[in-house]
Amino acid sequence: MTLTASTNVMKKLSSKNIVSPQGFKAAGLHCGLKHKKKDLAILVSDVPASVAGVFTTNAVQAAPLKVTKEVVYTTKKLQAMIVNSGNANACTGKQGVKDAQTMQALTAEKLGIAANLVGVCSTGVIGEIMNMDPVASGISQLQPKDCLESAIDFAQAIMTTDTVMKNTSYSTIIDGKEIIIAGVAKGSGMIEPNMATMLGFITTDANIESHVLQAALSDITNLTFNAITVDGDTSTNDTVVVMANGVAGNDSLTSAHPDWHNFYYTLKTVAQDLAKMIAKDGEGATKLIEVEVEGAISDDEARKIAKTVVGSPLVKTAVFGCDANWGRIIAAVGYSGATVDPDKITIQIGGATMVENGEPIAFSEDELIQILKMHEVKIHVSLGIGEGKGHAWGCDLTYDYVQINASYRS
Repeated sequence: MTLTASTNVMKKLSSKNIVSPQGFKAAGLHCGLKHKKKDLAILVSDVPASVAGVFTTNAVQAAPLKVTKEVVYTTKKLQAMIVNSGNANACTGKQGVKDAQTMQALTAEKLGIAANLVGVCSTGVIGEIMNMDPVASGISQLQPKDCLESAIDFAQAIMTTDTVMKNTSYSTIIDGKEIIIAGVAKGSGMIEPNMATMLGFITTDANIESHVLQAALSDITNLTFNAITVDGDTSTNDTVVVMANGVAGNDSLTSAHPDWHNFYYTLKTVAQDLAKMIAKDGEGATKLIEVEVEGAISDDEARKIAKTVVGSPLVKTAVFGCDANWGRIIAAVGYSGATVDPDKITIQIGGATMVENGEPIAFSEDELIQILKMHEVKIHVSLGIGEGKGHAWGCDLTYDYVQINASYRS
């Protein structure tokens, strides 16, 4: 689904935080799972919210996912998310499930709501049993508020190897009313969606039923979170959840609503912002790489090629080294598994053509080095065999990535 919204309808907000929509509160603090940094967070809606979620495709799934999926797919309403970093609570057996359920129950008790309205997310080291004493104590101390400081605390508390917080927020118009969609995410390694090693939380005060929201999120995920890669690893804890509490008071949204395109496009933009921030903050990364493919036989094939190119270790290291080695790009196109005609492939880096209709084109090495030194590098591939288009985002592969992951548990 490709929809657009006019720039005078959707506006990017200067206050980019998860509590920008009406009726949401957040908090974050240090409870003791990490040595010093914040490691426990809560996100709360004033009222039960419609909910949608997408989760890792890894066959090994962390205990919190099982709890949250039950809420999303069975209760179909969500009022609070409790999130910890520092421990993934993954591959922890029956005790892990019990601990996730305990986090759910303690949060519900604190807020005075039903346990099946609480989702749980965890991120951090896999295979270690959660130390529940600091978690229980931390939950009792959380004080959710609807202010910027509390939103920042939340964003910091969900981070692991992230170097920056990832927040975004937009407003749009539905039924003449301003509605806001905001997002926060964490993730910088094990980023190979379907989806990424990531947690993403999106809030909106729009009125929309859960099944409609789920259809929109599933569609948008394929264009955003599933179009990023850092290192080819799929995590056990990947989760994106959208909460829509309806406080804005618009008529319930469906694809037949006259302002549906405003909502869909704004939600897609929030998701895309978060996805690109995650790709740009890949562990040890110095550059964001965007691959744009056109002329494929379908949009799906174009996205497949884009994802293959941006995920190629050889392409990623070439970008890191400022080496205009287009042979690595065309090789990745060829082994992507998509339909291609080698005699029709055109490749550009930063607007400079290197291959045209399968033939090498003379280019300035000095010009390409300057292009590749930029913090954002765009690779364009034209296949010339159809109308399909697609994007993918990733980052370069650096010495620091190896260092970070070689010492992650130490």
